[in-house]
Parts: sequence; structure tokens; C-alpha cells
Amino acid sequence: MPQARRVALAAQGFTGRRPVAPTPAALARVTARLGLFQIDSVNVLVRAHYMPLFSRIGPYDVGLLDRAFARAPRRLFEYWAHEASLVRTDLQPALRFRMQDPSSAWGGMRRVVQEHPGLVDRVLDEVASRGPLTAREIEHDVPRPTEHWGWNWSAVKRCLEWLFWTGQVTSARRNPAFERMYDLPERVLPPEVVATPTPDEQEAHRLLVEVCARAHGVATQGCLRDYFRLKAAPTKAAIADLVDAGTLLPVEVTGWPRPAYLHHSAVVPRRVRARSLLSPFDPLVFERSRVQALFRFRYRIEIYVPEHQRMHGYYVLPFLLGDALVARVDLKADRRRGVLVVKGAYAEPEAPRETAAELAVELQEMARWLRLSDVEVQPRGDLAARLLVSMSGGIPDVG
Repeated sequence: MPQARRVALAAQGFTGRRPVAPTPAALARVTARLGLFQIDSVNVLVRAHYMPLFSRIGPYDVGLLDRAFARAPRRLFEYWAHEASLVRTDLQPALRFRMQDPSSAWGGMRRVVQEHPGLVDRVLDEVASRGPLTAREIEHDVPRPTEHWGWNWSAVKRCLEWLFWTGQVTSARRNPAFERMYDLPERVLPPEVVATPTPDEQEAHRLLVEVCARAHGVATQGCLRDYFRLKAAPTKAAIADLVDAGTLLPVEVTGWPRPAYLHHSAVVPRRVRARSLLSPFDPLVFERSRVQALFRFRYRIEIYVPEHQRMHGYYVLPFLLGDALVARVDLKADRRRGVLVVKGAYAEPEAPRETAAELAVELQEMARWLRLSDVEVQPRGDLAARLLVSMSGGIPDVG
């Protein structure tokens, strides 16, 4: 099990030193390694897609990621991968099988095509003539038809989401309100990606499973399915093909009840000296059964749990120290006061003595990155008192 943990951490980019001044090259290395960054709208701390880079390369200019997604030549595009995600642009052809399968789209999207096909065509024409546009801009500027169903925001949005799912439109960027700005793929994606032939579905699954396997280092079939939310049968077939090709090596991991597969390029570091706070949506932890198997860390995001029933808090981040998840903290960025608030801090049963001190350093790094001038530790959780002592020196102003 310790070897499997170290393999996973190395594959996820937690064994290298953080650069002194993160550059586009550092972003490119992490993007190549992970393949995607999950998007989530919750902004109580920082939007989810920004965190994995901070966790691996430390404080960086978020404009690096914004430009990689919103300006040519784009390294990332938005699509449904592991939920809504920013995905490497070179993987767009491998995801076209999903775009070409309308049956996999949600019911509301499919119904709008069946019930209002003319509306879908008009929305696509509007994006083609005036994009990039938000759903609100299309609803505002296009005359209302006189049919009984009317023209309303929800219908426009469902049309756009259908067109987005099927690849007829894509997201050029997000506006300051975090709304998608829709445009045609040929105006957003790099020309070489648009010109890439569409692989057949079997080859697409082999490509995606190989990306998953490289990002995980070692994984079960369930882990490999989850990364891009693939179906069981084609994933199983892709794994068999990759085993035959020598890309994946069947292995046994002590304590894992299911067969596992090691990527042929995976390394087994002798030691991992990581120190990182992880978003609930980080690729290292977003498959919860994998987290429990690898780290013996039971993790549940409690955003949708009623407050009085939460065990640890609303937006709880695992804390990685060395090769173990040793603590968790409930964090909030109070931007009005300029304070990073630790609403709760909890140690794992085998957390080492230096956990509070190391966590304090990481919280200081995060506060600087978020341009917050102080860290406030509230007295909730068994780690809070020790963390407060470690934080007593404060952090310098960030201006």
C-alpha cells in the first residue's frame, strides 16, 4: 500500500519541487500530467479549477490558467469530462464519441430538441452570427416568437446546453459572473484540433483510459472509468487492449479487493515530501473510494448536508503531508475583511507532531496567493488550538 500511494502521488505531480516563479511551462507540465481540471461554481474559497495548480506549483498568477482557456492558442477547452471540466485541447477528438451520442445527454436537453427544434436552430444561428454570447444575451437580443411556448431563459439555456453537449458550440471563456460565453468550435479550438480526424469509439476509449492511467499511476477499472466518466464495457475493452500493448501492467495492491493496473511509465519514489491543501475536486481525491483505499481517509464533501448534520464543515480541504492525508480544514475566503478563515481544523488519528506547523505554512501560502492579509483560526476541531499557536506569528501584508 505505501508503494501504491507513492506511485499515485508521483503520477499526480506531488514529488517535484514547487517552482520559485511559476511560468506557463509549469502550467503546461501539470496540464499534460492531469489532462483536466474539474470546474465547480462554489466560490467560498476559490473556484475549483484554480486549486490543483496551486496544490502542485504553489502561488501562481491565475491569469496563466485563464489565458490557457480563454485565449488562442488555447491549451484547454471546456466540456463534460469529469463533470464540467477544463480539458486538454488535444483530447477534444477523443471526446467526440460523447458529442455524437445524444442519448447520453440529460433529459431536459433532449426534450428541448424534440419539442422546439426550430428554437435550437435559431439559437445556433445567433451564436454563429454574434458569438461569443451568454444565454442571457441571446434571450435579450432575439425577438420573442409568438408560439404558445414562448421564448424564455430556461429554453434558451437548454438549447445552448444541448448544442454544447453535442459539440456544435463550445465555451470561448467564462465572464466575470462565471457564465459560459458560447461560440463555434472552429473559432475557439486550435485549427489543428479541428482538423484532427475523429477516432472510432474504441480508439477514443483507449486514448482516454491511457490518460487516466498515466494520471493515476496505479488504478482499478473503477478509477479509470471515473476520471472521464466512461461506461464499463468500453473501458474494460480499452484496458485489455492497453494490457496487450504493454501500456498497462496488471498488479496486485495489498488491501485492494479488485485488480489494479500500473501505467508502464509510472515511477515508485523512495520518499514523498509533499505539503499541499487539496480542493474537494482535485483529481487526487475526487474518486472517494480510491482515496479511502489509498490513504485510509474517509472523505465526504458536505456542501449539500444541512449545517447541523455536518461533521467537518461546508468546504473542507484535505491536507497532504509527506505521502499521507493527515488533516482536513474547513476554509472560507472572507474577501471583505481580507481574511482566510479556518472555520474548523481536524487531525487524522496518525497525524505527525509537525502537522499543525506545516499546515500553518501552507495556509500562509494560500492567503498570499488569494491576496488575503491574515489567517483567522476559529476554535473548532481537535487541531484548531495547535494550529492557532503555530499561526501566532501572522503573515506579512500583501498590499
